[in-house]
Amino acid sequence: MARTKSSKRWLKEHFTDNYVKLARQNGYRSRAAYKLLEIQDKDKLIKSGMTVVDLGAAPGGWSEVAAKLVGSSGRLVALDILPMEPIAGVEFIQGDFTDEAVLTALLEKVPGHSVDLVISDMAPNITGMGSVDMPRAYYLCDLALDFARQILKPGGGFLVKLFQGEGFEVYNKELKASFSRVVMRKPKASRARSREVYALATGFKG
Repeated sequence: MARTKSSKRWLKEHFTDNYVKLARQNGYRSRAAYKLLEIQDKDKLIKSGMTVVDLGAAPGGWSEVAAKLVGSSGRLVALDILPMEPIAGVEFIQGDFTDEAVLTALLEKVPGHSVDLVISDMAPNITGMGSVDMPRAYYLCDLALDFARQILKPGGGFLVKLFQGEGFEVYNKELKASFSRVVMRKPKASRARSREVYALATGFKG
């Protein structure tokens, strides 16, 4: 099947991307690891001994980074609809986050108000149609925020991928209602043309 112009552009970007090259050199599973590393370097959000939940974890770039940071005294639970090769110290659940049974299984792993940080790099399959993609993206963001509210300790944190556009301001207000501080981060590893940003919400009000 012939490749589209957009897929050719993506392939060219991917194989000439410095972060893809760095990920290969340093043994990370994906370039996404550098997004979390940059945010961590600036905000020091993950600390040794923490309990962290990683939503949308596959192939494991964020989980690799977070598992090292929480160390043997911490705990990392990861979830994705796609399979993920095992990572030392990571408890992985494969399933659809929008499925009630999967969410229940995850909540059984991390009972209410026992988690220090929720990180979410979830995104829907992109169609290229904003009227379809944005509602899908914010549906996942809403689910992630609702989950975070259920399981975070008072003072806990939430890092979530957002897309600038319809729904962004409303979601930002929701974050500010539940957390004492909300800042936006655009890591250098995020492609410049991408509308993705990361909302870092800290000081969960409980």
